[in-house]
Amino acid sequence: MSYKDVFYFVAMCLTISQEKKNRQIIEARLKQNDIDWEFVVEVSTGHYVFPAMYCALKREGFLTYLPQELLNFMEYVADTNRDRNTQIISQAKELNTLLLSHGITPIFIKGTANLLAGLYSDITERMVGDIDFLFSSQDYPKAIQVLKEYGYCKTVEKNEFFSPWSKHYPRLVKEDKIAAIEIHNVLLVEEYRDFFNYDFIEKNIQIVNGVSLLSFSDKLNLSILAYQINDDGFHYKTISLRNAYDVFLLSKKTAATNAVNSITTLSHQLHCFLAACDEVFNSPDSLTYTQTKKTKAYLKLFKEQLTNPGKAKRRHTRIKKYLYLKHVLTSLYKCIIYKKYRTWLFYYFLDLNSWKRQLKKI
Repeated sequence: MSYKDVFYFVAMCLTISQEKKNRQIIEARLKQNDIDWEFVVEVSTGHYVFPAMYCALKREGFLTYLPQELLNFMEYVADTNRDRNTQIISQAKELNTLLLSHGITPIFIKGTANLLAGLYSDITERMVGDIDFLFSSQDYPKAIQVLKEYGYCKTVEKNEFFSPWSKHYPRLVKEDKIAAIEIHNVLLVEEYRDFFNYDFIEKNIQIVNGVSLLSFSDKLNLSILAYQINDDGFHYKTISLRNAYDVFLLSKKTAATNAVNSITTLSHQLHCFLAACDEVFNSPDSLTYTQTKKTKAYLKLFKEQLTNPGKAKRRHTRIKKYLYLKHVLTSLYKCIIYKKYRTWLFYYFLDLNSWKRQLKKI
């Protein structure tokens, strides 16, 4: 199996419970008994959808087609992730109660929010790193203080000085809790944060079991933009299957086209991601998008990269260097113009380890 074959196989496996045609395709392929399972594990774990793929195959009764050794490994990973997510949900509810008691309303976002919203048929499906929540500019500093006083006082990052362009406060951990927390007052990187922010999502917040969450439409947009914009996926012309699967599930809750069209300035990046999702998930009805010359060009390069991963890797290396140089030059310019950036730069480069990390990137 080629990388493209495996990528499409994993992607379609995720949708077999909702898409009948994909279920038929996957079952027929499994009956051929020619799946490169080692390659499938590599791709699915790399995209953090290994537990979701297991849950989908289990729901449809397809586990009998799997080698016993693989099945044992899948069950172990699934059990571990289920236990972790159970603890994360409990931790998130505890944090919600704490903050509300201080008159602060957290809006949970990303993976933890999807778990709290009951988006998945089984909480085992979603692999979650941190607990992310968003605050208004007024509540943001108060939330940091309350959470630190509660015991979230140790930072994960080696450099603890908060950069002025960061999307969130340095990640904090509490000794007896399983997940770190990320305290946000913005959703996107500095260049785009005015187009999709707290003021934009505030009017559509939904409350589920006493927890404030983004609307399904805003969840869908954030699932795309977190990868396309914050992780530079739009530049690389790739997708994260974890984000794509979230978008697929959310498209069953809200009209995807209407959601992405609500952010006019970023509609191209949003539609391009939908185009890639439509491609790898075999054109489900819920993932329609606006086809333009630009989306066709994007999709063409996206498919070419899946066909030739070696060439794609070389292209991504060039893009990474370009983006890093752009970030450095932009940061230096801002340091000349703005005092807060100069202050950050001074303290940041007092840390010799930071110097070493910067040199390794060049």
